[in-house]
Amino acid sequence: MDNTVPLRNFLEISYDELEELNLKAKEKAVTSTPKALEKEYLTYLEKEKRIKAVTLCFTDIEGRFHMLDYDKKFLLASSDNLTFDGSSIRGFTAQSESDLRLNIDWASFMWLPSDLFGPGKVIMFANVLGRDKKQYTSDFRGLLQKYAENLKTKEGITAYAATETEGFLVEGVNAEQAYDEKTGFTLISTGGYYHSLPMDKLRQFIDFCAEAQRAMGFKNEKDHPEVAPSQFEINYSYTDIVRAADQIQLYKLVCRQVAAKMGMTATFLPKPVMGINGSGMHTNFSLAKNGKNIFYDKSGKEGLSKTAWDFVSRLLNHAPEICLVINSSVNAYRRLDPHFEAPNQIKVSPIDRGAMIRIPVGNERTARIEVRSVAPDTNPYLWFYTLLKTGLTGDKLTRDEGKRDRLRFLPSTIYDALRLFKSSDFIGKLLGEENKEKFASFKQLAADRSPKDLGTKVKNSEVTYHHEVTNQALWNAF
Repeated sequence: MDNTVPLRNFLEISYDELEELNLKAKEKAVTSTPKALEKEYLTYLEKEKRIKAVTLCFTDIEGRFHMLDYDKKFLLASSDNLTFDGSSIRGFTAQSESDLRLNIDWASFMWLPSDLFGPGKVIMFANVLGRDKKQYTSDFRGLLQKYAENLKTKEGITAYAATETEGFLVEGVNAEQAYDEKTGFTLISTGGYYHSLPMDKLRQFIDFCAEAQRAMGFKNEKDHPEVAPSQFEINYSYTDIVRAADQIQLYKLVCRQVAAKMGMTATFLPKPVMGINGSGMHTNFSLAKNGKNIFYDKSGKEGLSKTAWDFVSRLLNHAPEICLVINSSVNAYRRLDPHFEAPNQIKVSPIDRGAMIRIPVGNERTARIEVRSVAPDTNPYLWFYTLLKTGLTGDKLTRDEGKRDRLRFLPSTIYDALRLFKSSDFIGKLLGEENKEKFASFKQLAADRSPKDLGTKVKNSEVTYHHEVTNQALWNAF
């Protein structure tokens, strides 16, 4: 018997080639039609015998990232009729109407690093449809994509975004599931901003994540340890708003996978450790029309146009009621602590890092706003949908000229944020009453499992019942 013949021959691609392939796919997604992309990639999958499965991704209303692998041959035969049990996904359908469909977004096609995801796989995002093949009401990726496409078709406007998503690297695999408030998380580094030794655990983790994301076509810009010990941030380029949201989900997935391979946990809890800075997901955003940045005005205040300032005004006006969207966990409100550069003030400033919105230095190409109050555990699709619609269709902030401006602050607990969210007519119109009620009900369930006073210690409940901590058994056993 010849034991030298390999049993498996699955696709494995070098990082350099991966980057080249994924960057070309990114360009095609902009210049080709959906039908042309579907035809091209179906043909490729048919010819490439070394691919065994296609990973399809979707996100529930709270922001959990879900993946399922379809056998390649099955997908080729059934790509227009892919169904799954929606009743098993929190925030999707009731048991009596469980069948949902997945509509592949062929423009999101991506080759994966085999050392992280296994050989012989490619990945795509999918939007969720109902039994009737219409857009499912609680799938905010599909809702965001549809809104962005309508904006471009009807008004020629394209929305662009990039986030600075921070996280912490802590000792142990599944450290969140095993969290004990008596001992807390064990940090792996005592360094600080921009500082770690070249081959220490944090630097190796950052290097590995950055290499993988570069290979996946992220167009990396910079990566570094953040202000707090064991904290990291990896930055990548501006892109259209749907792909920007996709990249947030993949960014967190890659970080978690790399950490697990190293015997550690990458956590995106906004404030996993008291006494040090928390993690945010600063969102840089602008609008373009016919290739021109319409947030820029050389003679405008801080270099921004009236369009940009109107957008900011609407965000500030509706900040209290949309706070639950961008700070959707009990733990997120620990981060909004003014002692640690917390952006909890409802105002805009070019320099004050306590302001909800900052105006970075920019030019005709880079002029933008930076929303700093966003937590890293936010559902990116729900957030970008809320950001776009609020900034374009909300009511502008009005001032009483006869009175001094009163400094307003974001809610200090999830209970205050819930109250404002539930009582808002604007939120009902923005998200739809069904989504408003559904989202609030899940946030209320999480809040009810934690003490009303945050106190000075991160509690077991706010970690183990967190929507991104993958421990469904805990919820079922409550």
